[in-house]
Amino acid sequence: MKRNVITTADGSKTIQIEDWNEQYHSIHGAYQEAMHVFIEHGFKHVIETKNYSQPLSILEIGFGTGLNAMLTMHEAKKKQVSVNYIGVEAYPVLLDELKQLQYDVLLKDDSDTFFKMHEVDWENKSIITPNFTLTKRQQFFQDITDEDTYNLIYFDAFGARVQPDLWTESIFKIMFKALKPQGVLVTYSAKGSVRRAMQAVGFEVERLPGPPGKREMLRAKKGF
Repeated sequence: MKRNVITTADGSKTIQIEDWNEQYHSIHGAYQEAMHVFIEHGFKHVIETKNYSQPLSILEIGFGTGLNAMLTMHEAKKKQVSVNYIGVEAYPVLLDELKQLQYDVLLKDDSDTFFKMHEVDWENKSIITPNFTLTKRQQFFQDITDEDTYNLIYFDAFGARVQPDLWTESIFKIMFKALKPQGVLVTYSAKGSVRRAMQAVGFEVERLPGPPGKREMLRAKKGF
């Protein structure tokens, strides 16, 4: 399928899949969406509740462009938090596309480490910075078998409109198992069917104000 690099409303770029009319990030602002959903309501929420021991273990469903990983690495450095980050992606983004995104310019302090994240080998744990390790796994989401492993999941799959099979009870059951007790999952989606699928497998789900262009988002927690 044809993929184009486009500029979103906040000036940051993303990849558009032309045949699906679907983007890797919100057209209302790739950077703003990532910060609002995954950093503000995910990463910062978890470290403020202090329901973890370092390193904070994060699973990203849809590693994609690496924007969420880069922003997490940047925030972890500021907050002096150690992070063990696992990014799962079935179809890795091409290097030429990554260069066009210019995410290294978005956070100049981390310009070198952005490309380092994409250059390290898949399937191997790599030290990106002294407090950020990354393991990229080329894997379909339904094949994840981790249990009681993660403090936080960034659920950033393509939308249910184009890939409804990624937003089902069977997938969220895998996510529930992968989280440690009191673990948190955040996603940009606020669809009623998604919320009900999460609740059906045991998540406690709350609606939160959404990023630009969306009224709401979801945050789910695994109880004891």
